[in-house]
Amino acid sequence: MHVIALFGPTGVGKTAVAVALAERLRGRGEQPLAVSADALQVYRGLELLTGAASAGEQERLEHRLISFVTPRESFSAGLYAPLAHEEIDSALAAGRRPLVVGGTGLYLQAALTDLELRPPPRPSLRERIELEVDQRGAPALHAELAERAPATAVRIDPRDRTRVVRALELIEMGEEPAPVGSDSRLWTARMRHPTLLFGLTMERAALYARIDARVDEMVAGGARDQVRAIEAAGVSRAARAALGFEELLSGDLESMKQRTRNLAKRQLAWMRRLEDVHRIEVTDGDAESAARRIAHILAARPGEAQD
Repeated sequence: MHVIALFGPTGVGKTAVAVALAERLRGRGEQPLAVSADALQVYRGLELLTGAASAGEQERLEHRLISFVTPRESFSAGLYAPLAHEEIDSALAAGRRPLVVGGTGLYLQAALTDLELRPPPRPSLRERIELEVDQRGAPALHAELAERAPATAVRIDPRDRTRVVRALELIEMGEEPAPVGSDSRLWTARMRHPTLLFGLTMERAALYARIDARVDEMVAGGARDQVRAIEAAGVSRAARAALGFEELLSGDLESMKQRTRNLAKRQLAWMRRLEDVHRIEVTDGDAESAARRIAHILAARPGEAQD
């Protein structure tokens, strides 16, 4: 039985396609299970902001690894990987079909492969670098990074606090940050289980329109109140990194839309670099049509049941 990995840019409709696909799989006697591969959907209380599966969607398709970490805690791919492996392995052992669904590339790799993750920093080291960022700003530390590891700095936006901090941590720990072009196009050959990769794509103008509408729907649905409540209760830097968190606090929805469009553009570029991906066009927004195409490709694989 193949693991199905279903991914694509934010706003493309991954959950809707996963739910439609699950219903088709159940129609031929399977018991599908979704395993989230999203770095921020792990946080409880940020479901509106992160686009986690709604209660209604979870009734139609069981989801694992969403909404189980409090926003006060930090979480990482290193913590996620063994949990994802356990969910996928247990599902397969029980004869269930795992659908790995998400848009975070590192988490997707962590779920599907035995990814070699860098060691975590000493808490004191991270605190020191975080304090420097607070005092001097991410661009200033990016300039320092450019002097110490120019090949790494060129790959990082000077305003990307998280990646600047992590790169400097690795240098301080004696680890070599990844060089330019180190994102392997061959990681798909190192799957833990037989896996089919399906990348959802959408014409860019249509995707951007969906993103803008989605932000408006989030606000109308109460995402701003959700974020304010999390802020008041205390929030880790990792949870605060959720796209739109700061913009909702400040009420800057246009910046939130622009940052989300920029993220979608990067996700599409990342997806194009992957090998052995079945690209599924969803510009028409018809989740059922996409699910039918995926099921047809799956059925054609040796050892899989025919529709």
